[in-house]
Order: sequence, then C-alpha cells, then structure tokens
Amino acid sequence: MADTKKPLLIKRYASRRLYNTETSDYVTLEDIATFIREGREVQIIDLKSGDDLTRQYLLQIIAEHESRGESVLPINVLNDLVRSYTTQATSIVPEFLAASFEMLRDGQSKLLENMTKANPLAAMPGMEAMRAQQEAFMKAMTGGFSGLAGTAPRKESGEEAEDLDEIRKQLAELQAKLSRLGK
Repeated sequence: MADTKKPLLIKRYASRRLYNTETSDYVTLEDIATFIREGREVQIIDLKSGDDLTRQYLLQIIAEHESRGESVLPINVLNDLVRSYTTQATSIVPEFLAASFEMLRDGQSKLLENMTKANPLAAMPGMEAMRAQQEAFMKAMTGGFSGLAGTAPRKESGEEAEDLDEIRKQLAELQAKLSRLGK
C-alpha cells in the first residue's frame, strides 16, 4: 500500500504525458485533481530537467475548472491576486491565503459537527440527506481535508459565533447555488 504521507510523485515526460510512479501508469489532470480531493499531496517533476512543475499544473487544474463554469474565485479576488504580483503585498499574500483557508476548513468542520450533534433539526425528514450533501460539498471544497473534523468544539465567544453564523449563511448560499447547477 502506498505511503500517503509523502507526496505522490508524478513525472512529466518530454511528450507532456504525466506518469504516476506509484501505479506505473499515465494520468490526466483530472486524475491529479481527484488525488488532491482525496487528501493526497502531489508533486509533479519534469523528468528531463528535474524542475518542480507542481504549481504550474495546480494552476492549470484551477483554470480548467473556472473555465467550465465551476467558479469558486470571484472576479474581485482574481483582480486582487493579479494586483498582488505587482505590489509589495506578494510577501504576505501566501500566508494570508493559507490562514484564510485554514479558517474556512475549521469553520466548515465546526458547522458539520454542529449540524450533526445536539441539533433539533437533525430529526426532521430530509435532514440526513442534506447533511450528507453538505459533507460531500465540504469534502470537495477542502480537498478531503479532515484533520480538524474530529476535534472537540470550543466554547465560542460572541464574535466567533457571529463569524460562524456568517460562514453558515455563506455555506447555505453555496449549497443553493450548487443545487441549481445540479438540476
């Protein structure tokens, strides 16, 4: 069985084909996206030069999803990202984005936990299906990251509760949008 703690090594040949070194077969960008969604780290190396191409391919995966209408990044965020390359903000942007996604994963984990425990709505018909849909959505959004899902909930201050309410509202809006796309 493969060691899932170390990155899955993908080699890019001169023909631009991508080769999975664990399974000894060729893979597509969609296969790589699936590995990442399942929680696997991936490293893509150019066979000839030894250059690390991981960032380039991850950006290509994102661009392909965005171009198919699977928009996650609002235009204003994309504009801000482009601007960050021409300002001194480039030094703080990576840390800010990493911290923001950490907070998102933490908030989503807490939301799922709150929906499944001590929630009077959980007994309502259809809530189990909705909870399963939310878990699938959150797994897709966080790439299957579950490191925070098993942690015990903390007592929330008034400000944290407001933040959690805002996250719940945003998640409900995203679920509604996903439901409309699925029809």
